[in-house]
Amino acid sequence: MSGITTHILDTARGTPASNVAITLSKLEKDQWQPIGSGNTNDDGRITDLCKQQTVLSVGTYKMHFATKQYFSAVGDAVFYPYAEIVFVIDNIDQHYHIPLLLSPFGYSTYRGS
Repeated sequence: MSGITTHILDTARGTPASNVAITLSKLEKDQWQPIGSGNTNDDGRITDLCKQQTVLSVGTYKMHFATKQYFSAVGDAVFYPYAEIVFVIDNIDQHYHIPLLLSPFGYSTYRGS
């Protein structure tokens, strides 16, 4: 399993948000460098965002959630075409789970376990 995982819950429907493209990047010298990507499964999760050989280091990371296609597919208005969550890894021995609670006109996040 990746050292960074996520899941998306569509809070308006009370269901997982499947097939949402996610890109994980790390900030290196004021530039975002992609280090992993994938799409959420039917349970709204992505557990292999980073490849097995990816070594995480202390630093600032960003998850880009491409929500436009999801909202279009479920017939909702596209107010947020994407959501980005920026977070800091300060202990490489910990697992980082970054969930996204999503609705057509709002989203929130928290550090999961």
